Amino acid sequence: MTATAQPDTTPGTGRHDSPGSSSPTRDLALVAAFAALISASAYIGAIPVGSAGVPITLQTLTVMLAGCVLGPLRGFSAVTLYLALGAVGLPVFAEHSSGIGVFTGPSGGYLLSFPFAAALGGFLVAYVARERRTRAIVVFFCSLTASVLVIHPLGILGMMRFFDISFLEAATYDVPFWLGDLVKTSLVAMIAAEVHRAFPQLLHRDRRS
Repeated sequence: MTATAQPDTTPGTGRHDSPGSSSPTRDLALVAAFAALISASAYIGAIPVGSAGVPITLQTLTVMLAGCVLGPLRGFSAVTLYLALGAVGLPVFAEHSSGIGVFTGPSGGYLLSFPFAAALGGFLVAYVARERRTRAIVVFFCSLTASVLVIHPLGILGMMRFFDISFLEAATYDVPFWLGDLVKTSLVAMIAAEVHRAFPQLLHRDRRS
């Protein structure tokens, strides 16, 4: 007579948890971990480019990774937590800056776009890509769509307001970021696809294929 392995059960709930399933504690841990990851990525690179002097960092990589890995709600929460930490004075923004004033600077539009870009990228991966989220090319286009529709337009609007210039001129300031974003989006796609292949329940998807 052989013993049959049983799934782990959360005490007192009768609920079965798999390694990629969700629980409030795990969700909080993931949100906090990604907020910390985004904070660390702001220090890597931080090279001012173009006439606007907005620095290139790895923030867009980790912001979109948060959305594409965690999904829209937790991705939005992780990036919002990161922005809140910077707003209250922790030096987690590029060039070790912090405070509310950063949001009114030349990079303010980009910062404010991050939670919404993560939410959109996460939504596309979870509800449009669905089972195809294990394919890097699919995740690439989900992430790129969020960047094109949210990050760059809001970044341009932020520079328009700060420098009091036209949309076209602000758009020229944004051009140097495109090549780097394509590279970072490729990395997001490869990492997120591998994560979803390893943990298919990470996005709470319980419908049958």
